[in-house]
Amino acid sequence: MTSMSRARVARRIAAGAAYGGGGIGLAGAAAVGLLLAEAQWARRHVEHSGSARVPQADGLYGAGYAASGSGSGSGSGSGEEPLRFVLLGDSTAAGQGVHRASQTPGALLASGLAAVAERPVLLRNVSLPGAQSDDLDRQVALVLGSAEQVPDICVIIVGANDVTHRMPATRSVRHLSSAVRRLRTTGAEVVVGTCPDLGTIEPVGQPLRWLARRASRQLAAAQTIGAVEQGGRTVSLGDLLGPEFEANPRELFGPDHYHPSAEGYATAAMAVLPTLCAALGLWPSEEERPDVSRREGFLPVARAAAEAAAEAGTEVTAAMPTGPRGPWALLKRRRRRLPQAAATS
Repeated sequence: MTSMSRARVARRIAAGAAYGGGGIGLAGAAAVGLLLAEAQWARRHVEHSGSARVPQADGLYGAGYAASGSGSGSGSGSGEEPLRFVLLGDSTAAGQGVHRASQTPGALLASGLAAVAERPVLLRNVSLPGAQSDDLDRQVALVLGSAEQVPDICVIIVGANDVTHRMPATRSVRHLSSAVRRLRTTGAEVVVGTCPDLGTIEPVGQPLRWLARRASRQLAAAQTIGAVEQGGRTVSLGDLLGPEFEANPRELFGPDHYHPSAEGYATAAMAVLPTLCAALGLWPSEEERPDVSRREGFLPVARAAAEAAAEAGTEVTAAMPTGPRGPWALLKRRRRRLPQAAATS
């Protein structure tokens, strides 16, 4: 499928989500039914592997910055309150598959954000292993339950269970778009890690790997359109969990062969962290200009979404209200960075 074809499919799904359309299939219902059967087998493998427990990583990261009151970053020496950072989504957001809290994506991102901002970060994770996008309604209600606890920035990672449970893509994107809109209305910045590439899961064999990859990328592109049109930013996790995970499965998958290992989560965090920093204005202004040498630039949002779904760590954010072919977006291929973890308390 060409980039333009992928863009058209993503636009149709996103339009169906926005206007209440029916269930647009992903890669064929029968094929996804087979994928579901294999995914269920994989989940049973997860349950029997003993990796179902998720480490609790909530808490304060970078507490030393508040104590020292020194440094050169934007938050240095100011005695500011901690940045409030929330994770929502499924088992990948929760960090299932690792044994220590410090190895979870929440801890990695909170530590990295504290190091860049030179400011403490208060992490809260409301994600739920096994969650589909319709659980985001409940998770957002938890996040916004107290006006005093409204987050500064949120990360949502969701979509894999939507594919394996055959949730219509329009419904999936509708729930995600609603979550982004509700969070943005409070003033929180929102970054969505789009649906990972299910074609990399070791228990899933060919030809279902190809079908899983296609379905994952279709949903990821549609998620990008829905999130960006509501004022969020997206980072593609699909291809990130593709070539690198396929090339190093023993290194980047955990013992259940389904969820990332500690190294895998660190790889994903390196892709997401620069976008968190950009959303909070922590990068120098020159970093925000498109770099032609990295094939960055302004594109119609559907085309940007299709390109991002096929390439690791690619960011898409709204650029201008409209253009000759509808809304436009800025596509950036940021350099991956994961600063040395700040101390937790």
